[in-house]
Amino acid sequence: MALPDSGISGEEVPFPEIIELNVGGQVYITRYSTLTSVPDSLLWEMFSQKSTKGLARDTKGRFFVDRDGFLFRYILDYMRDQQLVLPDHFPERGRLQREAEFFNLPELVKLLAPKISKQNSLGDEGCQSDPEDSSPGIDTARNLGSLGAAAAACASLVPGAMDGKRSGFITIGYRGSYTLGRDSHTDAKFRRVARIMVCGKTSLAKEVFGETLNESRDPDRPPERYTSRYYLKFTFLEQAFDKLADAGFHMVACNSTGTCAFAHEQTDDKIWTSYTEYVFYRE
Repeated sequence: MALPDSGISGEEVPFPEIIELNVGGQVYITRYSTLTSVPDSLLWEMFSQKSTKGLARDTKGRFFVDRDGFLFRYILDYMRDQQLVLPDHFPERGRLQREAEFFNLPELVKLLAPKISKQNSLGDEGCQSDPEDSSPGIDTARNLGSLGAAAAACASLVPGAMDGKRSGFITIGYRGSYTLGRDSHTDAKFRRVARIMVCGKTSLAKEVFGETLNESRDPDRPPERYTSRYYLKFTFLEQAFDKLADAGFHMVACNSTGTCAFAHEQTDDKIWTSYTEYVFYRE
C-alpha cells in the first residue's frame, strides 16, 4: 500500500521502495527505482507524482494498468537495465512494439522495429517462419523495391504456402456439457463448448489457425517444439474443422468420455460433462 503523502519533504516520494502492480490481471512486484528508471516514460510519469490519488488500483490496493499482462514482463525487463533480451523465435514483436509505444519507451520501439537488409528484404523480425522452413532462394528478394513487396516475398518462401507442406498431427480437444431429460432422445440439449484446445507442433498450429490461435498460456514456445496449452479464440468446432481441412488435414481418430455430474431429483434431468478429442493428420 502507498504511504500517506502528508508532511513529505521535497526529496521524498509517496511510494514504498517495493511496489506491486496489476497489469491486465498479471501481478508484478518490482522496485520503485525500476519504474522510474526511464525519464519521461509513462511509468516514470505515474510514479514521479507527489500524490497517489490519481492512480488506479485493484481491489487489493495494487496499482492497476490496463495493458497486456503477459508482454509487460518484457517491458519491465527492459526498464531494469535498458537492454532487450527476447526468447528465440519470439512471435510477438509487433504487439510488444505497440506496448513499448504505449509506455513511451522510444529506444525500445527502435530496437523492436523491423530491420531491412541491404537486399531490401526483411530481417527475421519481419518474417516469422521457422528456421527449418527457410528457403535457399532468399536472393530473389534483392530487387524488390518496397517493404510491402519484401514482406510478400518473405511469406511466399514459407513451404506452408506451397505444395511442399510439412506433415504432422494436430489434436483438437474440448470439454463440454449437455442435459438429458427423461426421454434422452427428444430432450437432449446438446453441447456447450467453453474452450477449444489445440495440441501439436507450434509451427503447424500457427500455420493452420493464425490470428485465431490464443498463445497467451504458452507465449514463448519455439516453432519446432510441441505444446498442449494453446486454445482458439472461437468456440465453434466446425470452424476449427474448416481451417484444418483448408490446410490439407483430415481426421484420423477421435475419442470421447462422459460423466454424469449432476442429477435433479424431481425432474430426472441429468447434466453430463464430456471431454472429446479429434486427431487430424496431414501427409
